[in-house]
Amino acid sequence: MGQIDILSVGDVVTDAFIKLLDDQAKVYKDDQGEWLAMPFGTKIPFDHVEVIKAVGNASNAAVAFARLGIKTGFTTNVGGDPEGREMITALHDNGVDTRFVHINPGKKSNYHYVLTYGAERTILIKHEEYDYHWPHLRPAEIPRWIYFSSISEHAIDYHDEVSDWLDQNPGVRLAFQPGTFQMKAGVERLKRIYQRTEVLILNREEAALVSGGNVDDLQDLFGRLHGFGPKIVIITDGPDGAYASDGQSQASMPLYPDPAPPLERTGAGDAFASTLVAALYERRTARWRPRGTAHRKAITRVLAPGASRLSCKTLLITNRLMLILSK
Repeated sequence: MGQIDILSVGDVVTDAFIKLLDDQAKVYKDDQGEWLAMPFGTKIPFDHVEVIKAVGNASNAAVAFARLGIKTGFTTNVGGDPEGREMITALHDNGVDTRFVHINPGKKSNYHYVLTYGAERTILIKHEEYDYHWPHLRPAEIPRWIYFSSISEHAIDYHDEVSDWLDQNPGVRLAFQPGTFQMKAGVERLKRIYQRTEVLILNREEAALVSGGNVDDLQDLFGRLHGFGPKIVIITDGPDGAYASDGQSQASMPLYPDPAPPLERTGAGDAFASTLVAALYERRTARWRPRGTAHRKAITRVLAPGASRLSCKTLLITNRLMLILSK
């Protein structure tokens, strides 16, 4: 099988996307944020449900890399159940190397429910408890990049194993897109990961949460995040585009103009983050061609949710950002 270009690391899940009817729910705001409300204690009709195998931040990224022609592996955990086997098959069908997927006999696979209302979604999550262990990688299997993203709160010590391995392999670059539980764990607990990070990718609200900075002050956010160790920091800002910093200079990119309304925003952040890392990889390995295959696939919308449905085409947005990231 040979060397992997990028090894994606994180949890994998099956998502059941439940499309709610517009007149069967509503959104309201209070001082704690926005809430999705539905009638309580009754039967509620819905539009439809779509079950998609092998999704999640790290899985979506792995599929994106593979579709962009990069040799991609994925280390993750699944249960010893039909859902686990189906997720492995889905990954394999999308060109992802699954040799480092660990099957846990007697355990269930992760299964989440996504309530879609309009173009937004609310996700009901439950991470199964697995025995997380970093795989043994032979010299010929060592990847050039690690893409580390969302993983269970039960895997906190696993970050130490990842850090140990990265210390032993200083030539491997790390892209870190922290998930909910990783942000909850705090920078101090994961400081070795942050210190080793080549590129850190967060949205604006996450950047403020992780750094403790002012959400309205990008300079403050960049300064604090660089202070944790990452060489490159990317902050996405929804309809306002994205911002990048290498600690010396900064760039911004507005949202790519698209006359059509969004069909579904689930996975848009993963598509952007993974394709940006793919562009960084291409440049670092002198494989970047502005009008090459990856660039021809550039677009900004997620046409449908899930690892098997991501358009994975966001390089037009990242093109300007790459001007400062290719140093």
